Amino acid sequence: MFLPNRHALHRQPLDEADAETVGIAGADTVERFLACRNNHLTPPLHALPALAGELGLGTLHVKDEGFRLGLGSFKALGGAYAVFRLVLEEASKRLGRPVDVGDLDRPEVRSVAATMTVACATDGNHGRSVAQGAELVGAKAAIFVHAGVSDGRVAAIACYGAEMIRVDGNYDDSVRQAARVAAEKGWTVVSDTSWPGYERIPGLVMQGYTAIVREALGQISEPPTHVFVQAGVGGIAAAVAGHLAIVLGEARPVFTVVEPARAACVFGAAKAGHPIKITHGEATVMAMLECYEASPVAWRVLARVADAFMTVDEDEAIAVMRRLARPAGNDPAIVAGESGGVGLAGLIRAMADHKAELGLDATSRVLVVNTEGATDPHRYAELVGMSPADVLAGNVLSGATP
Repeated sequence: MFLPNRHALHRQPLDEADAETVGIAGADTVERFLACRNNHLTPPLHALPALAGELGLGTLHVKDEGFRLGLGSFKALGGAYAVFRLVLEEASKRLGRPVDVGDLDRPEVRSVAATMTVACATDGNHGRSVAQGAELVGAKAAIFVHAGVSDGRVAAIACYGAEMIRVDGNYDDSVRQAARVAAEKGWTVVSDTSWPGYERIPGLVMQGYTAIVREALGQISEPPTHVFVQAGVGGIAAAVAGHLAIVLGEARPVFTVVEPARAACVFGAAKAGHPIKITHGEATVMAMLECYEASPVAWRVLARVADAFMTVDEDEAIAVMRRLARPAGNDPAIVAGESGGVGLAGLIRAMADHKAELGLDATSRVLVVNTEGATDPHRYAELVGMSPADVLAGNVLSGATP
């Protein structure tokens, strides 16, 4: 499915609050917080000239979030950042003085954090980030996981000391349960999706993701002409598209949102003109994108700055995982999880079916984001036929830059 953005708000300025969330000052704050993380390294931006040539593009770059902050996903940027901000705000209130990120290890701040419990629902990656953030600041975490979350992903979250709570149903069911239980117990919900009356914290999570596009623009010689980014509830797509619109203005790239055909809630919002709950059918292999209702905050941004919405099928996502693991020419091998290469899958489909509509040609400079590495290594090996370690070892043997 493919749909140009026909919303009346398309290419209109962002709301003031949204511009503040995904704008330059917000990205500055995220950068300052990242500088205080002990394991922060800027993830690479890979050039794939062989694949670009095959597709008939000028250049193709992949921003690789597969090793971000030791969590293997772009979500490492959002949940933990929001937890840090919330702890500092509560500590400032209780201590009666401003405290900043450099104060997070002070005993009086950790004493405040120890009284706080943060909660969220997750498909896997967001929960890891929230749990890691809570552990780093000395807070407690309660993470709600639905029936489709693998045992491997549950274990990866639990290792940060979080209380794990299983929920029947899908991701949206776990979101509702997390909100209900947190309200009863006085916990703070740190969700990456929003709902009426609950927008600021998901905005902080989105703000964390602006680091991706800020870094990418600093790593590339010319700004991209086209960007393809995948969406679950829409947070990363909104953060990237919104920041590009603010920084580049009228020179911003053509931005396409890509989703699984089986869980296309942002596409559904684009078709209806507002967020709707789409029907839950057969599960998608793109597990981190299996969401059935777009975040209103993310949609508010995407309605203005996304140019097109499209879906890809199960086999296309798996094919991209395998292609990135076994590249042509001197392209580096990239470990992309089931949801990681979906933006690239969208680009490949677009080059076959929608080149004219998107203005894609031999001069196009395209940016995509590998949003996750092998966050479930066993599942990755099943789908790709190689372990993540063997894929990366191929770079060493070939001399490609990993």
